[in-house]
Amino acid sequence: MMRAWILPILLVLCGSVVAAAQIVKGDVGTAAVLLLVFLLLAGVNSPLIFPKSIGAQEAQRRSAVDGRPVVFWRPGCTYCMRLRLRLGRDAGRAYWVNIWRDAAGAAAVRAANDGNETVPTVVVAGRSHTNPDPGWVREQLSRAV
Repeated sequence: MMRAWILPILLVLCGSVVAAAQIVKGDVGTAAVLLLVFLLLAGVNSPLIFPKSIGAQEAQRRSAVDGRPVVFWRPGCTYCMRLRLRLGRDAGRAYWVNIWRDAAGAAAVRAANDGNETVPTVVVAGRSHTNPDPGWVREQLSRAV
């Protein structure tokens, strides 16, 4: 759990230091802007922008019932963020599995990617797709029940 928050915490701390240095120089406006930028970066890199993660076994069970894709992801992954942001509101319809919190999810990703934990890995109808196009994932979501 803590590993997912290391980058966001570091971004907040660095932003605070940079903003404090600007305040000491007397440039409060720049300090506020820089702190805001670092806070936004921390938010985007945090697990908060992703839908609630569930376990791999539960996600695969649910997917077998309704056909929705299972997305294996990890915090800090730029490709995962791209997929999440490009899916928009539709992202909540997929089943998201954080491989840093779920050992079975990490094992499933390694099995699909020759031993590598390459994410995002999307599973649709039992077939794995590594770093698929967000438009394709959206299409799969629209086909699901």
